[in-house]
Amino acid sequence: MKTLIVEDDFTARLLLQKLLSRYGECHLAVNGKEGVEAFRMACNGGPGYDLVCMDIQLPEVNGREAVKQIRALERARGVLSTSGVKIIMTTALDDIKDVCRAFEELCDAYLVKPVDVAQLLSHLKAFGLV
Repeated sequence: MKTLIVEDDFTARLLLQKLLSRYGECHLAVNGKEGVEAFRMACNGGPGYDLVCMDIQLPEVNGREAVKQIRALERARGVLSTSGVKIIMTTALDDIKDVCRAFEELCDAYLVKPVDVAQLLSHLKAFGLV
């Protein structure tokens, strides 16, 4: 599994990297702009990402906009979101409006920080990634 972690908080980024590196390669980005660029470069350079963990509240380009841009890159390549990269929003925002909005913007799962390891693994299993 090849994972992109887009997270501006050092502790949250480190935790996700530690958890997910057991299952494969992890790349890191500290803002949405870097995340979209990393996704673009991975797609152009061979096998893309299997999983993106995306924070919502990011500097430069927020997580919602970054997800929209990632899905647009997939569409440009003829990939539907249902068969594209799996995107898990990882955020401190737990308002139902934020959750609904994230799914409308085509994320595949939503986890509230601090990330529950069992929930994360459950999503990975449901996606067929582990």
